[in-house]
Amino acid sequence: MTTEDVLRRLAGEIDDLGRRLAVVGSELRTVQAGQAGQPRQAEQPEPPKQAQQPKPAEQPKQAEQPRPHQAPPQPQPQPQPQPWPQQMPWPQNPWQPPQQRYVPPPSPYLPAPPRQTLGEKLGKEGAGSRVLAWVGGAVTLLGVVLLLVLAVQRGWLGPLPRVLVGAAFGLALTGTGVWLHRKPAGRTGAFALAWTGIATLYLDAVAATSLYDFLPVLAGLAVGLTVAVGGLLVALRWESPLLASVVVAGCAVCAPMITRGFTPELVAFLLMVQLATAPVQLRRDWSSLTLAAGVPPLLASVISTAVGHGGWPNTSAALGTGVIGVALALIVLRRRENDPAALSVLATAVVPTLIAALLLPKIQAVPVAAGAGVVLLAVWAARRWWPGLAGQLAGLAGLLAILQATVMQFDGPARAAVLLSEALLLVVAAVGGRTKFALGAALGFATIGGLVGVFFDVTPALLMVHRIRPAGDVAGALAVALLILAVSVALPWAAVRLAVFRGPADDLPIWLVAGVSALYGAAGVVLCASLLAVPGRTGFLLGHALITVSWTIAALVLLLRGIAVVGLRVSGLVLVGAAVLKLVLFDLSALDGLARVGAFLGAGLVLLAAGTRYARLVASR
Repeated sequence: MTTEDVLRRLAGEIDDLGRRLAVVGSELRTVQAGQAGQPRQAEQPEPPKQAQQPKPAEQPKQAEQPRPHQAPPQPQPQPQPQPWPQQMPWPQNPWQPPQQRYVPPPSPYLPAPPRQTLGEKLGKEGAGSRVLAWVGGAVTLLGVVLLLVLAVQRGWLGPLPRVLVGAAFGLALTGTGVWLHRKPAGRTGAFALAWTGIATLYLDAVAATSLYDFLPVLAGLAVGLTVAVGGLLVALRWESPLLASVVVAGCAVCAPMITRGFTPELVAFLLMVQLATAPVQLRRDWSSLTLAAGVPPLLASVISTAVGHGGWPNTSAALGTGVIGVALALIVLRRRENDPAALSVLATAVVPTLIAALLLPKIQAVPVAAGAGVVLLAVWAARRWWPGLAGQLAGLAGLLAILQATVMQFDGPARAAVLLSEALLLVVAAVGGRTKFALGAALGFATIGGLVGVFFDVTPALLMVHRIRPAGDVAGALAVALLILAVSVALPWAAVRLAVFRGPADDLPIWLVAGVSALYGAAGVVLCASLLAVPGRTGFLLGHALITVSWTIAALVLLLRGIAVVGLRVSGLVLVGAAVLKLVLFDLSALDGLARVGAFLGAGLVLLAAGTRYARLVASR
């Protein structure tokens, strides 16, 4: 019998036991109700002790010795047994042997509900009216546009009457929708009419501003903002997130027509619309409105910056977009944890600023990018105020801005050195704050800085081919190699402290990568120091001899420390193999003279001493 069969049988028995307990409980309640309905009989007093029957052994003795002048004993009344109160009959044999029932195991996967076809959706009650209403609204709006075009072509009315008729027509449609919404039967048509009227008012504002020049740009934007606010109030009253999103999206589509292109003024106007939606976002959980209000300023700012080739107006608009986007997204996330729309706005709010920084001169671009990074990192530092993923996303965006500022500010060996130094600072922050996010950021900065250092500073050609290099380049390579070594040691140590990785015996591939990186950095440190101390080929040969000997010494230390630790012992043996391979594959062909002899003798003597000492320690355990 399998475990599944045993569990099924046990489940059946538990079900039977529950049913029996329910039967017994109902019968007990019936008995109690029957006892409560019968009157209680009078309790009989307990007979006195002297009236009780004497014991059998005492009766003959009293009969043999009668006392004089004593009346004959009177018979005492005997207590009659009282009948027990009538009870309900007890159920006969309520306990039945458990019956074996097969209980099918629950399915781990719930069947997905079948998707409705287009015919089923159209066949629902009310679907036809909604389709007719929205199609009618779209056709009506197109008719308004055609009417304006025809009026322009044939000269009907003047420009000003056309604008006034369009405004009146839009207000009439919106007012009719508000009037129809009072009754539930007319609400479908009310939405369509209100949307059509608001769209007509937007088009009328565009015509009054861009087509006939009756209104300046700022006045046209003010009219558009007024229409958007009115539409939001209607959507808030009707509890319609779709209408609110359509109102804001329509305003964003019509605004570039008023400003005649993507300009900083357009970005400022879209930011005002986004601010106007803030009260609605705080009162209602409408993610679609968050996207409809947050995405247009970002896109407009990016396009405006790209078209205008930077400049302080576009940069100011980009900074305002980032600040307002981050602030509103954090406010929404404070109320609705991990709202997808707010998280998207928060993650992309810094993009216009970074793009604007790319088009600015270096002296201006670095403060812009660094300032954005500092603000976002401050949000990450205060992440306990923002539940969910808000703090992590802000920190990630801030680190991206800091990375861009670092790459733009520094070049040459200083770029890799600064990136690796920032990685060390993040390691310290990760250990001090017990946060894995900072550790992951440190790994990213260390990877980028290490790759930059390997490709441009401590190159494989520097380690393998002798070439005359300036002392400044060698000193920069020495600093980068030292930082690579430090990061390669600090990252695994911090990962163990934060319980991200385990020891070398459990996560050997990760520790091997860290070990190779540390060996590369150590080799760069030894070789660059030798070249600085003894310039020329002599320093190159001396450096490689010292590298081989230092590898063997490090292997000896690891083996001695790893007698009781498997990971250290394995690392020491791997390092011994690496030293031997370097001796055979590189030192034997690249070195000559005393350098080759010194490398082989030094490595051999260290290995002999290591083997002897290691065998003695193992034997003494």
